[in-house]
Amino acid sequence: MAGAARTVLISGCSSGLGLELAVQLALDPRQRYRVVATMRDLGKKGMLEDAAGETLGKTLTVAQLDVCSDESVAQCLSGIQGGDVDVLVNNAGVGLVGPLEGLSIADMKNVFETNFFGAVRLVKAVLPGMKRRQQGHIVVVSSVMGLQGVVFNDIYAASKFAVEGFCESLAIQLLQFNIFVSLVEPGPVATDFEGKLLEQVARADFPGTDSATLSYFHDLYLPASRELFRSVGQSPQAVAKAIVKVIGAARPPLRRQTNARYSPLTALKAADPSGRLYVRTSHRLLFRWPRLLHLGLQCLACGCPRGRVGPGEQP
Repeated sequence: MAGAARTVLISGCSSGLGLELAVQLALDPRQRYRVVATMRDLGKKGMLEDAAGETLGKTLTVAQLDVCSDESVAQCLSGIQGGDVDVLVNNAGVGLVGPLEGLSIADMKNVFETNFFGAVRLVKAVLPGMKRRQQGHIVVVSSVMGLQGVVFNDIYAASKFAVEGFCESLAIQLLQFNIFVSLVEPGPVATDFEGKLLEQVARADFPGTDSATLSYFHDLYLPASRELFRSVGQSPQAVAKAIVKVIGAARPPLRRQTNARYSPLTALKAADPSGRLYVRTSHRLLFRWPRLLHLGLQCLACGCPRGRVGPGEQP
């Protein structure tokens, strides 16, 4: 891309996908981007600064940003040189896994405050400048769980469904201002955060939950979830690479799934608009045929139906 470097603001960069994306953009050999890598707690910036290396203070700067605070968002934007954001990447997010009866309303609200309202807050903040300049790109890290519900991920999936509806609606009117909206939809991403989350919920009590549901969660869901991450999980580096391509596209797509190995699972919902095929097949695989599910995930891992697929290849 010719001309001045584009300013890219990324939320949630203390580790994982956000960190990898910030570094990949900052290391762009053509220096097309000035990266503002943000996080809620600057006490956790050490890993990012180490990974940034010589780009730190040049093509990458680190800033404090709490997506749940209007004041924090305003202060972060005021510190950006020129005050304009060309590309916004909403990456900050939190997870919530477990039987619905054992989850508190407060925890559910926290998921929506970060995953949905946090994204909305940032979009609202950068839109006036993008509209004034008649250009911009809003990238939101969604999930395949924004396309299909997944058992015991009810609230997390709901937050991603909300993000998908928000972005698809917004994308229509923003084309009038030459502003693009892109939803990046990874499947499982193998990060320390995900591993720790599964370990944490495996030890949780989930008070108020009946014994049968607890048994399903511990004996069926958790083993299947671990196998899913092992078989079709992507690295943060692979997902970041896919996002870099979306940001660099001349006409960015509204949706981009990052993991071709996961596409057979999302195809179930697309094949039957009534939803019956996806719900019944998922139910049977988890609750009636868990061994078949295990074998199917192993098959996806080796790419049996279509040959070996690279971790960043698109479906």
